[in-house]
Amino acid sequence: MGISCSTQKNEQPATTVKKQIFILSGQSNMAGRGGVKNKKWDGVVPDDCKPDPSTIHRLNASLIWETAQEPLHADIDTKKTCGVGPGMSFANAVKDYITGVIDLVPCAVGGTAIKEWAKGKRLYEGMVKRAKYAAGSGGEIKALLWYQGESDAPEINAAKSYKTNMETLIHNIRSDLGLPSLPIIQVAIASGGGHMEVIREAQKAIDLPNVVCVDAMGLEMKEDNLHLTTPAQVQLGHMLADAYLAHFG
Repeated sequence: MGISCSTQKNEQPATTVKKQIFILSGQSNMAGRGGVKNKKWDGVVPDDCKPDPSTIHRLNASLIWETAQEPLHADIDTKKTCGVGPGMSFANAVKDYITGVIDLVPCAVGGTAIKEWAKGKRLYEGMVKRAKYAAGSGGEIKALLWYQGESDAPEINAAKSYKTNMETLIHNIRSDLGLPSLPIIQVAIASGGGHMEVIREAQKAIDLPNVVCVDAMGLEMKEDNLHLTTPAQVQLGHMLADAYLAHFG
């Protein structure tokens, strides 16, 4: 596998410290369901996902910066129970290779289709608002990490239009953030059933500058055959970090 296609709030360091922002968006596998069973999270935090108050922060739902820790999306994806996702292992994997602090902006919401992330829709506008707030606090948006598509797999028309819709999303987010070359790292889905292969082919076929893809196929799934296990989420975080460092770091 590889490239294919403490709860205490923490004040941000002085603005002289370089702050590098990463947007985490998509649906449940980005929000994180690792360790969740019967609507409860087991609370197990792997070493690769441990918090680092001095280096890794997150923007919470109230637009307040705090120490990043699992589950990163607990107050964002509020209708479901969140667990371990790829964000913390990603941040811990890249922190030794970049200068300054890492600011994570979680935006993912489980069970959402690509059409719900269209410009003008609540989820898209919320993502833009959070990203702009993060950048306005003195940071630089370095990449959007995107893992979504399972909800579009069951219906053939949604699957067939996925590539066009995803390319439109990329153009829109770059335009609205004023970052025409914003790096996008998307994850090719490995679950969802139905027309999953149509979605996967669409994701791997996107040929835009600064858009790369990592493939989740082969990563361990939970019993539901939809969500990644905690170890798989840790592995995915490393894959995303490898992709970022190789292409944009």
